[in-house]
Amino acid sequence: MRILIAEDEVEIAKALQVVLEHNRYKVDTVHTGIDALAYADQQNYDLIVLDIMMPGLDGIS
Repeated sequence: MRILIAEDEVEIAKALQVVLEHNRYKVDTVHTGIDALAYADQQNYDLIVLDIMMPGLDGIS
């Protein structure tokens, strides 16, 4: 399963990534809404963990 984490707080994003990778998930992490949109456009993800308040582009838009 491939997961995208979009979270602007680096510590939270890293903690999620470590736990998910430990459980053998493939994880990409980004820290801005613009990067999240770009990654989602380029890759097929089974799950996106999306913070709704990020710089550049919020998770609601």
